[in-house]
This record gives sequence, structure tokens and C-alpha cells, in this order.
Amino acid sequence: MANSSIALDRVFYALADPTRRAVLERLSRKPAPVSELAAPFDMALPSFMQHLNVLEDCGLARSHKAGRVRTYQIEPKALRAAEQWMVKHRAMWEARLDQLDDHLKKMKEANR
Repeated sequence: MANSSIALDRVFYALADPTRRAVLERLSRKPAPVSELAAPFDMALPSFMQHLNVLEDCGLARSHKAGRVRTYQIEPKALRAAEQWMVKHRAMWEARLDQLDDHLKKMKEANR
């Protein structure tokens, strides 16, 4: 349980950054080399590589090197874990809000 919680924390940490989300959005279309991924961002390549390392370390992306070109692709397994967590918690909060709605309706009817 603790390991899956730590892994999920790392995924949400990676997703919290707009640059990394933009990279994942781009990778959702097809794999891309580092130079193509870095092109839209106004930052030094070493700084951009730190973002790619975070994505790879938490399992959201993976890379392979062919010659001098490193290509990244999205890895959906870690995204599925985050999605499952959100779905579970959304269902819980929807149920609680439904209960609150029912309670408020009963209170309103009682005050008539």
C-alpha cells in the first residue's frame, strides 16, 4: 500500500507542472525526440530534461535512444492509476453531496 501511495504521489507531482502536462499532451499523439518536445518551451535544454526525467521516473513516459537521438513516448499505466484514484474519490464525494442534498431538502420541508 505504501509503495503504491508513493508512486501515486509521484504521478500527481509530475502532473502538477504545466510543462510536464504539455509534454504528456504532445506525447499522447505520438512519440517524439527530445528536440521536438523541447522546441515550444523557452528554457534551457538541461532544465527541460529535468522535466522529462520526472516524467520518466514516475512512469508517465519512457524513452529509448537510437544513435544520438533519444525519443520519448507516453506510458499510460501510471495515468490509469491516477485516474482510478480520482474516480474512486469522485464517487465518494458525489455520494456525500447527494446525502447533504437530501438532508437539506428534509430540513427545508420541516421548516414549512
